[in-house]
Amino acid sequence: MKIDLTDTTAGEINKALVQGRRAIGTPAVGMVLTLVIVTDEENAYDALKAANDASREHPSRTLVVIKRISRTPRDRTTSRLDAEVRVGAEAGTGETVILRLYGEVSQHADSVVLPLLLPDAPVVVWWPVNAPLDPAKDPLGALAQRRVTDTYTAEEPVRELTARADAYTPGDTDLSWTRITPWRSMLAAALDQVDCRVQAVEVEGEAFNPSCELLAMWLADRLDVPVRRSPSAGPGLTGVRMDTTCGPITLDRADGSLATLSIKGQPARAVALKRRDTAELIAEELRRLDPDDTYASALRYGVDRLNTVPEQEASASASTPASGSGSAPESASASPDGAQSASAGAAKAPAKKATSSRAAKKAPSRKATAK
Repeated sequence: MKIDLTDTTAGEINKALVQGRRAIGTPAVGMVLTLVIVTDEENAYDALKAANDASREHPSRTLVVIKRISRTPRDRTTSRLDAEVRVGAEAGTGETVILRLYGEVSQHADSVVLPLLLPDAPVVVWWPVNAPLDPAKDPLGALAQRRVTDTYTAEEPVRELTARADAYTPGDTDLSWTRITPWRSMLAAALDQVDCRVQAVEVEGEAFNPSCELLAMWLADRLDVPVRRSPSAGPGLTGVRMDTTCGPITLDRADGSLATLSIKGQPARAVALKRRDTAELIAEELRRLDPDDTYASALRYGVDRLNTVPEQEASASASTPASGSGSAPESASASPDGAQSASAGAAKAPAKKATSSRAAKKAPSRKATAK
């Protein structure tokens, strides 16, 4: 059942929810939490579809907050609230209210959402895109026990991780962290099968994928070993290699669905490690509403502490020829007889060449003697 309300209020929306529940024959409220989705028109459909799929596991009241941009200065000074109430099959196993805020009321979204929250139920706020730098200080984020963001949608995902670490508040989480849950479980299970010490780790994945950085920071924080971050063509995470005292342990996933776990002394095994969709990620986050201390510890480890060996080698190789070419004129200008020494070196060059040719002629005799 769908009820459209134009230029309405929070009280009218609550009445429409009661009316919808009575119309479908379920007047009782059997929902366990309130999920607030802050998004735009472009991403509202995908976010709402993921929330509806997750509601089969977690029946909830879903409030979609869409801040509309007014086209004219006159429209910006006027406030309007439009709502679309969905109950029954169109809202999954819960209730859905799509709120469209126009004008000045868009700056006070928390005042609109507060009367619509379920009483005595936890609140989760999810930003699919354009999340604030400090979710806990956002007016809507202050209403929630759990705040979900996704650094994968940021323009500079890796730099966004540093900002998230600086502004972390217990209750913050990231879908980029949720994506690596199967990887963390598989690597922990692999280490439980051997009795050895990890010496070094290499994480391979897409260059600008924050999940790769989070997995590398988690391994570095937990194992206290140097972790090397290597780029690959993807998709997503493609492999983890751990050098141990018992031999290498490798987890490779080249196609994004099936991975191969290799442990020295054991046969290679194929394990299911597919890339999950957003509905599964949200459902996992809603299972646990207390602060994630493991995520906080990995996030605070810092991206800058990871071993970026490929970039350092590239910069060193690029600077070596430049430093060599710059030192020659410097030495020549420092000594007045630089030209004489250069000419003397040139005069000695043929002798060196002759010596090398004589050594080349003697090489077959030495080879024959060796035989």
